[in-house]
Amino acid sequence: MKKPAPAAPRSKARRKTREELNQEARAQKRKKKHRGHTAGSRATGGESASGGKSQNKQKDPRIGSKTPVPLGVTDAPVTRQHKPKSEKPMLSPQDELDLLENDERLDALLERLEEGETLNAEEQAWVDAKLDRIDALMQKLGLSYDDDEDEEETEKQEDMMRLLKGGK
Repeated sequence: MKKPAPAAPRSKARRKTREELNQEARAQKRKKKHRGHTAGSRATGGESASGGKSQNKQKDPRIGSKTPVPLGVTDAPVTRQHKPKSEKPMLSPQDELDLLENDERLDALLERLEEGETLNAEEQAWVDAKLDRIDALMQKLGLSYDDDEDEEETEKQEDMMRLLKGGK
């Protein structure tokens, strides 16, 4: 081995010898070699990684569910069907009726109909569907537009019966 010459004040940096380069490479390799987890940590159950905190026997993470699986054909498979969630929340009939009565689009289309305009097929179908729904809700709630007219007719009939019978 050749010893390097004493360092003289030079402007150029000293070049490292092949031996020095090899030693540095070995030192870096040693540092890199010890990175990462130890080999076979899954098989050992990871006890070394936990630092031995618990002395209890830990479950093997590779073992799955213990529920029995039926082998063979069963009578009827039990499957739960999920109901699709509706886009609109369920409203009470009164709330739904209030929404329909305050619908601006429906009001505008009904005004157009009263003025004598004709609606296209899509708009007419939409109006008919909404009016049918309003009628169904009113029947469900026991309301009717005809209540006032029915009361007047029954009163008139009662008045006519009194007159015919000669009552006061």
